[in-house]
Amino acid sequence: MSNFTEMDCYLFGQATHYDIYRKMGAHVMTVDGETGVCFDVWAPHADKVYVFGEFNNWSEYSHEMKRVKPETMGVYELFVPGVEIGTMYKFLIVARDGRRLYKADPYANYAQLRPETASIVTDISNFRWSDQLWMENRSKLTEETMYEQPMAIYEVHPGSWMRHPGREDEGFYTYRELAKSLIPYVKDMGYTHIELMGISEYPYDGSWGYQVTGYYAPTSRYGTPEDFAYLVNECHRNKIGVILDWVPAHFPRDAHGLAEFDGTATYEYADSRKGEHPDWGTKIFDYGKNEVKNFLIGSALMWVENYHVDGLRVDAVASMLYLDYGKQNGQWIPNIYGGNKNLEAIEFFKHINTLILGRNPGVVMIAEESTAWPKVTGSVEEDGLNFSYKWNMGWMHDFLDYMKLDPLFRKDNHNKMTFAMSYNESEKYILVLSHDEVVHLKCSMLNKMPGLEGDKFKNLMAGYAFMMGHAGKKLLFMGQEFAQSREWSEERELDWFLLEDPNHKKIQDWVKELLHIYRNNRCMYELDNSWKGFEWINANDNERSIFSFIRKSKDGKNNLLFVINFTPVAREDYRVGVPKRKTYKLILNSEDVKFNGTESDRPTSYKAVKKASDGRDYSIAYPLPAYGVAVFKF
Repeated sequence: MSNFTEMDCYLFGQATHYDIYRKMGAHVMTVDGETGVCFDVWAPHADKVYVFGEFNNWSEYSHEMKRVKPETMGVYELFVPGVEIGTMYKFLIVARDGRRLYKADPYANYAQLRPETASIVTDISNFRWSDQLWMENRSKLTEETMYEQPMAIYEVHPGSWMRHPGREDEGFYTYRELAKSLIPYVKDMGYTHIELMGISEYPYDGSWGYQVTGYYAPTSRYGTPEDFAYLVNECHRNKIGVILDWVPAHFPRDAHGLAEFDGTATYEYADSRKGEHPDWGTKIFDYGKNEVKNFLIGSALMWVENYHVDGLRVDAVASMLYLDYGKQNGQWIPNIYGGNKNLEAIEFFKHINTLILGRNPGVVMIAEESTAWPKVTGSVEEDGLNFSYKWNMGWMHDFLDYMKLDPLFRKDNHNKMTFAMSYNESEKYILVLSHDEVVHLKCSMLNKMPGLEGDKFKNLMAGYAFMMGHAGKKLLFMGQEFAQSREWSEERELDWFLLEDPNHKKIQDWVKELLHIYRNNRCMYELDNSWKGFEWINANDNERSIFSFIRKSKDGKNNLLFVINFTPVAREDYRVGVPKRKTYKLILNSEDVKFNGTESDRPTSYKAVKKASDGRDYSIAYPLPAYGVAVFKF
């Protein structure tokens, strides 16, 4: 009897086989009293398929696989008695033109450490989870209550966060070592989530995991699948969510990977004008092919449902939505209506987002989408793509353009800092300062800042305060929380030695304070997508480059007033309008001695007086320092 049944074939052909990862690939089972491994692979246009590996001394032709019924589906299967967990294997696919293709298993759950390319038999179903409380609480979240939760994401490249010095290998921390070192750090700083770059298996370190060959395998650079599950479990036990970068936009041409898998365009579009990215040198998935869609859907479901991952950040969404993305005239084909939208990719997003969020309440799907495509986070019923969140790339570009300016010229670019609020309600946004902003000669966050060294640090403090106060969830790439000086490189660990310098330590302390204020005050995250949660006090003080705004809670209690000065000019007579005749408590002052400032005795209470300012009847006076940040609670 076949492991892959006619019903499996039917569901696979409809792109609705949601447990496909439990059938395809290599699975330990017992058949007629014999224990071994059943191998299944999809190669619809192959002439013959063989499985070979350590179990047969890498004899290429001794174990021919058979097509399961119906043969038209193109699934090949073979049960091999005696094969054990830990066994390496590959598929030999004989194409119809006679070529011999040596392929890794697309559905493998574990792979050999690069540069080797074999797949490894494993069992990902036996991990003993102890995160039941986290999973129960997650499952209780409704769509409405999920958006009312805090989300401050620490984006991490596991291979370069920290490294073991002096080792002959790269000195990578394993998943288990990351659990011991990364989790306490993230917890202490006050982040709510870790986002891991590039976990799905990939051959080239320099791609950071964005050119994937193993969509069902955590990379073996940092350990086994069980080790990865341990990391997720420990995050949950410490009340930290886990988001993975996931890359359904394209895949590399590596010979052992998905490209021309059975000698034809199996996973990619056959026409190179649809099936290739000229700029990236990669292949584009054929989203019109149900088996390909099912392959991607199954991968996403496996990470979420088998590994308990709390969300997927979908990379390069715009490249999937637009047929002409990164292409010149003649390099792309219009859709059936003559337009540049990839109708098949749109349908794919609606399918996968509805499915994953419907089956897994509390899980998030996040789009890295860099254009003005409408309703990325809109519902399918309203013709949206049904993502939970969208990275706010527009805010990021405007923010960085402003922050790079000499303060003298900021007054003429004031709207760059206010513009994002004008469209804030159009999507559910995450404000991002990601790895992409600190590589490829873009400078670190610190070195984007104008001025001499002291001014750079103060500029960065003001910028981070503006980001944390602004509406939207937050993401900050590792190292920027302590003002890493050098650009990020995957080839070395972060410059942790900088924390011996008081200037860098104060930035870390500042970010930590901002994160804890964010976490501990519901007004900072409850109403992120609504003007009910944000109010400008003065959005037009361009001559002084000062921004003042309020973050408001649902119940009207414990609101926060932000005042941020983006010039090196102190305003001793600064007066800010306030909504009520109340006492305003100073809870954050950038000149506090604990942030390497000069003030230790500033008053903490400011009583509003009936004196008009900023179009309001009441106001408070506050001596605002150069590059000063003040946050008041009321």
